[in-house]
Parts: sequence; structure tokens; C-alpha cells
Amino acid sequence: MKKRVVITGLGAVTPVGNSAAESWQAVKDGKSGVGMITLFDAADFATKIAAEVKGFEAKNFMDGKESRKMDRFSQFAVAASIEAMRDAGLEAGSFDPERGACVLGVGIGGFWTIEESLRALVQKGPSRIPPMTIPKLIANIGPGNVSIHFDLRGPCYTVTTACSSGTDAIGSAVRWIENGTVDFVVSGGVEATITPFGIGSFNVIQALSTRNDAPEKASRPFDKDRDGFVMGEGAGIVILESLEHALARGAKIYAEYAGYGISCDANHLTAPHPEGRGAVSAMKMALADAGMSPGDIDYINAHGTSTPINDPTETRAIREVFGEHAGRLKVSSTKSMTGHMLGAAGGAEALFSALAIHEGFFPPTANLEEPDPLCDLDYVPNKGIAGDVRAAMSNTFGFGGQNGILILKKYLK
Repeated sequence: MKKRVVITGLGAVTPVGNSAAESWQAVKDGKSGVGMITLFDAADFATKIAAEVKGFEAKNFMDGKESRKMDRFSQFAVAASIEAMRDAGLEAGSFDPERGACVLGVGIGGFWTIEESLRALVQKGPSRIPPMTIPKLIANIGPGNVSIHFDLRGPCYTVTTACSSGTDAIGSAVRWIENGTVDFVVSGGVEATITPFGIGSFNVIQALSTRNDAPEKASRPFDKDRDGFVMGEGAGIVILESLEHALARGAKIYAEYAGYGISCDANHLTAPHPEGRGAVSAMKMALADAGMSPGDIDYINAHGTSTPINDPTETRAIREVFGEHAGRLKVSSTKSMTGHMLGAAGGAEALFSALAIHEGFFPPTANLEEPDPLCDLDYVPNKGIAGDVRAAMSNTFGFGGQNGILILKKYLK
């Protein structure tokens, strides 16, 4: 029999807080993390806003020598993992290193390092490329740094499926626990792409909001006046653990893993299938994996990017999968506060879903002033609602037609 898997620790570095508790409180309050870009001079860019991580100091989590060997995305990964491991009570010496693993979702990797090193190449020549360029930029170095920090000797790798990366990392990580290979996995997602190349590249495909005059209002999923997504950054980390291992050490449990679905639209490089066929398939797969019916789900943390095409397509897919029950669901997009954290989105949104279950709270969709007529579900507009959340579904979709769906449920003995 497959082992049951639970979430025992949470860690976050997000545009709305540098801890899981701070981030969750901001989301509950509907607080926006979007503002003017400060990480570089965006004067010449069509988009001058982003959801940046604020006040982050790597030295608060690791020594300076260690942090200088890391790109910004790796620093986020290590910082959030330190919080999650501490929250789970997994201190050095309290676990078998051979039975611990790290699987993270990373959409792109070390964008800051790529840009800095290319600048050195162009301006100063090949001999001046920084020697740490490759060890800092490669996508698998995020979980590599986490595993080195905690001496985790089990599986260590990156899942890269665009904006579904964090969700797919968790779905992949669970299998190692279910089959008994390891006792726990540090998992989730991380990203740091608010760079000139990152913003500029998304601008040229007209994917980003240009609501520069009102940054805090720019991310507005399901609203008729939405004009694109707002790029975010950060990390959302969960500790996945076998139930028997968690109970043996008296760990607290936030939620239980229930099911996972993954599919591909096989339709277009950047646009979802018009009927949401891949999303429908992945949601149905997750329900089947969980042994649940549509009526068992109380809340969906939607992909909800605030783009013209995605939001109605996701709404249509939810209606097809959930039928009559769709009208009773609470659906919200926490991206309305955090912006779109790309590869980190699935990790952060799994964390928020676990807390929604643990605390009995449906987080809001901020900035939903006038719903798009094609978006006709209960999106918990602007103000969160207390209520029993027996099970939550977290939806993530990405370029390349990627679809990753995670279901968590309340832990019952």
C-alpha cells in the first residue's frame, strides 16, 4: 500500500512577506505586493511594475560567503527551506540524511546571473566571465543548494514545466515518500526573473499588465478590465512527510496530500486550448488519483493569472469538470496579491491551500470590481471568508500547454 503523505512544515519568501505567516496574513487581508520596479531602471520598459520580494537579506539566513555563490533564486530557495524545516521541527541530527530529499520547481533559473555574465562577456571579453556563472545559473542548483545546506542525500532535482513547475515538483516528490524511498521531501517552487531581460521578453509578447499608474490594482484576475499578468518572484516551500514518520515524532500536520494530475494541451506554445481540454483532463486525473468526486472539493486556488485568455478558459474548464457543483465552489486567485511567481507559483499556492484547509478560510481575489461576464463563478471578491475547507484543489498552467493540479485535504486520523 502507498504511504499517506502529509504537510508538516511551511516556508515562504513572497512579494507580500518574507515568511509563511506574514505572506498568509497579507493574502487573507487582500494586501497587494505589486509596486514600481526597484530592482533595475525600468524607465524604458512598457511595464514598470512588478511584485518584488521586499527587504530580503540573504545574510539573515546564511553566511555571506555562501550567499555570494548563489543566484537570487537559490537564495530564496534556501531561505524558505530553512523556515519550512524549522517549522516542521526537522533540525540537523534529528533525521537520517539518506531519508531526506529535495525536489523543487524552477521555471527558468538564474536570470540575474545570465544577464550579469553576458554583460561581462560583451563589455569585457570571454576571459572576464565570472567563474561561478554556470554553478549559479543552472536550474537544478536551487535544490542542490538546499540539499547541501541540510545534508539531504536522497533524490535531489528540479522540475521545469513553466508556471506548473512548483505543482509538478510536489506531485513528483510525493512518489518518493509513497513508495518508501524517503521519509520527507523539501518541495515547492522558486523563481527570480524580475530582470530587464525577463520583463522585456514578456513585454514583447504583450503578456504583462501595463497599468503603471496603479500598480496595486494591476493584478485583477477575472475582472473585465484586466490587461495582463504582473510578474512576481520568490519561493513557496512545503515539507512533505510520510504520515507514519510525522506521527512517530509528534509533528504538527497542516493538511494531507490527496491527489495529483498532469497533462499537456498539445495545442499552442503560449495559449491554453480554447476549451481548456488539458486543464479538464488534469483536474479529472487529480480527482481520480485522490479517489474523490467533484462534490468533495470546497475550494480551488485558481491559476487565475489576470490575462484576457486564461481566466475565462479556466472558468470554462472548472464548469466542465465540476458541473452543478461549480456554482457551490469558492474559487480565488492569490495571484491578485502576489503577482504571478512563475515557477514558484505552484509552491506558494500549495502553501496557501494548506493553510486555507488548516485554518478554515477562503482567501479572496483582490481587485475584482466588475467580473468578466465569461467568468461567472464565486471568486471570493475582495474579502476572504471563514468556512470549513475539507479539500482544496490548486490549479497551475504553463507555456507549452503544461497543466498541473494538486489536491490537498484535511488530515483526519
